[in-house]
Amino acid sequence: MMPQNTTARARARHSALTTPEARLWAGLRRLRGDGFHFRRQAPFRGYFLDFVCYTHHLVVEVDGAQHGESERACPNTIRDAVLEREGFRTRYFAASDVLGKRDGVVTASRLALPPPGASRHPPHKGEGEGRR
Repeated sequence: MMPQNTTARARARHSALTTPEARLWAGLRRLRGDGFHFRRQAPFRGYFLDFVCYTHHLVVEVDGAQHGESERACPNTIRDAVLEREGFRTRYFAASDVLGKRDGVVTASRLALPPPGASRHPPHKGEGEGRR
């Protein structure tokens, strides 16, 4: 079970989505019809992931201009290494692309997922536990 303070922080982040994150979330939610379930602002190993499909180990991140700056590059590199070690792939999209080409970003995210009926990763430990 996740510590309550982490859960509370994740819930607070849900209501504080940036405009690009909110637009992308609306697009990624449409993928549920194809059987792909994304979570937003999901806590994982001390990080908050913008969007994650645990079943298929795909992380989708919206990057503002600040993410390319050198002081932010190191934490992203470390986080990406942690995610990769756990079997996740991360796709980054510029906030400007999400705002101007959201459908293309959703399509690119969908293409990073397996075709319907393909083998799946086992669920992430804790995924679905305690949910009703």
